[in-house]
Amino acid sequence: MIIAIPKENIPGENRVAVNPANVKELIKAGLSVKVESGAGRGLHILDQNYKDAGATIVEDQAELLQNADIVLKVNHPIENEADMLKDNSIFVSLFQTTKETEAVKKLVSKKITGFSMHLIPRTTLAQKMDALSSQSNIAGYKAVLTGSTHLGVYMPLLMTAAGTIPPAKVLVLGAGVAGLQAIATAKRLGAQVEAFDVRPEVKEQVESLGAKFVEISSDADDGVGEGGYAKETSDEYKKQQSELIKSHIAKSDMVITTALIPGRPAPILIPKDMVEGMKPGSVIMDLAAENGGNCELTEKDRIITVYNVIIDGTANFPSTMPIHATQLYAKNITSFITYLFKDGELNLDMEDEIISGAMFTHNGEITHEPTKEALNR
Repeated sequence: MIIAIPKENIPGENRVAVNPANVKELIKAGLSVKVESGAGRGLHILDQNYKDAGATIVEDQAELLQNADIVLKVNHPIENEADMLKDNSIFVSLFQTTKETEAVKKLVSKKITGFSMHLIPRTTLAQKMDALSSQSNIAGYKAVLTGSTHLGVYMPLLMTAAGTIPPAKVLVLGAGVAGLQAIATAKRLGAQVEAFDVRPEVKEQVESLGAKFVEISSDADDGVGEGGYAKETSDEYKKQQSELIKSHIAKSDMVITTALIPGRPAPILIPKDMVEGMKPGSVIMDLAAENGGNCELTEKDRIITVYNVIIDGTANFPSTMPIHATQLYAKNITSFITYLFKDGELNLDMEDEIISGAMFTHNGEITHEPTKEALNR
């Protein structure tokens, strides 16, 4: 079977689905790998590096996609790419299926089997395929570094002949993978860190990183959803949450928001009036910008200043660190592809939790209920 690795055509995307090291792994599994010329340019991988690993370089994207049995990408297919895909082929990427509904329709019309790395279940067996976690780790790390360059203050405590500089106060909203990495990075830079999450069971993880866990007394399961993800909370909880965040955000130099609910727009945690009450020169790093933002004023892929507060809506932090982002994603997606093959043969076992969980289209049908609901809205 032929696997195709095309260039990413979305502006600002520097990652690629597979690097040369993983090409060797795919070939060892009995697959033929073809790579579009220039696919690795954004992270300094040359065509020759792919050739040396055993891949064939193809100049024309249409030729590459029309002859591929499996296409591996980082992002969803944009319109002309979807038209080039071969009928009944397999497409795998970090597809946000409830958002990119037009692309989903294209796959359905061509009877393409679609897998989203976003939908990989959080199980022990699927850990090495968990692309969402590997990319979120990078986002949390880079958000702190970038936010520190927006700030007009030091991050650590400094004692100088001219006086003592107190540490910056950082508040992290959402203690998932991105949030925990943001906490760890901010602590390494010497900041005083607090964190909030609707899931009380993450308290121990937050405190193990040296941060203070800010919590609300409520039903212990109020914010806990399937698979350990956050879910919608009760109105009473939201009221308490808003009051708590408002009191802490007013004292913070940097706020990093990471709250997401699978298949839903990001919850608004920081309304306009909270921004107005923040310290002049403080910073909001909104890692939920891609899904609408946790701050009411966030603008996707823009850095704006409102009420003397800097709001950074960068939506794709992993792409700003493409070498390691690709190294991790390539391992995730290669692990998934090799999992699909048993004894050299493609095995789409619909009873398998990983395969059925990651699949969203098959044989002209949508197999993922939240995606189906999004198309019917």
